[in-house]
Amino acid sequence: MELHEKMPRLARRLGADLYGVADLSLARTEVMRQGSIDVDDFPRAVVVGIRLMNSIVNQLPEGRETRALAVTYQTECYEYVNRRLDDIASRMASALQNAGFRALPIPASERIDDERICAMFSHKLAAHLAGLGWIGRSCLLVTPQFGPRVRWVSVLTDAPLPSGTPMMGDGCGFCRACVDACPVKAIKGSAFRDNEPREARYDALACQTYLRELENRKERGVCGMCIAFCPRGRKI
Repeated sequence: MELHEKMPRLARRLGADLYGVADLSLARTEVMRQGSIDVDDFPRAVVVGIRLMNSIVNQLPEGRETRALAVTYQTECYEYVNRRLDDIASRMASALQNAGFRALPIPASERIDDERICAMFSHKLAAHLAGLGWIGRSCLLVTPQFGPRVRWVSVLTDAPLPSGTPMMGDGCGFCRACVDACPVKAIKGSAFRDNEPREARYDALACQTYLRELENRKERGVCGMCIAFCPRGRKI
């Protein structure tokens, strides 16, 4: 079996719901700016996603202030899903290495810069470049199948895997559900433009400050309104 056939099958067998390959040369400057990753060494990213549980996300608008739901959401939709993603990334990286290629698994959620509030690599950017969705007004990756109710992980590689094609245009249209739902107005409502910094669309500090305030009140800081209210992910 060819590698380009083996990798998506492996991802599905390990529990991934979405799989794609990104050509990082399309966003070389942004990739290197965020984490000093050499795109010449790792020109592609294998990106996989796991869908979040609707039964939990759907409760957030009415029940996020309760400690029980906060603990469930934090545990199931972040901590446990991130562990699953990291395990998938490690196994896929091993498969790529065993096939004779470089492979660098990037943790699903690991901040390296507290000032900019960012990780060493943007999984949502990789998913966008792989054609798995678009970056919405919320600055989340929005997929046609599940909306923003997906968490991601990536493996950087030099394997010559065929890459996807980024989705063109603004898939959000005139929708402002995430903008209106944000309790601290951290989402400014502007459509994504690849030549603008994140700060033009999203105030990460306001979001982080709000979560810390919630933690001080009920031990677990969760919000998720931008995820819960996106019509692309909601069950009607």
